[in-house]
Amino acid sequence: MPHFGIVEPCFMALSIEKIKKIAFLARLNLTPDEEARHAETISAVLDYMKLLDEVDTEKIEPTYTVTGLINIVRDDKPEPSLNKEQLICAMPKVKAGLLEVPGVFKNEDNSL
Repeated sequence: MPHFGIVEPCFMALSIEKIKKIAFLARLNLTPDEEARHAETISAVLDYMKLLDEVDTEKIEPTYTVTGLINIVRDDKPEPSLNKEQLICAMPKVKAGLLEVPGVFKNEDNSL
């Protein structure tokens, strides 16, 4: 087991069953070797995250932003828009007065 220099991990030890459930939810097909490797590595990551629980943050003010930037939002007011004829003129391909776009689910012969 590699030592990452901070503390020796105590391993929260995710079970193979939990790894299988995570893999199922993520739609991953893992081999038994991959399941074992991920159980070990994810457990190590979670153990290192537990180190954050040991940090004394009692006197630290919450940080909501580090840039000081504030969102500037304009009022949501109705504004005039283009009419249908102006929109049709701007469309690259029109069929029966509507925008025509290339098919996504068609074969080369245009059949579904």
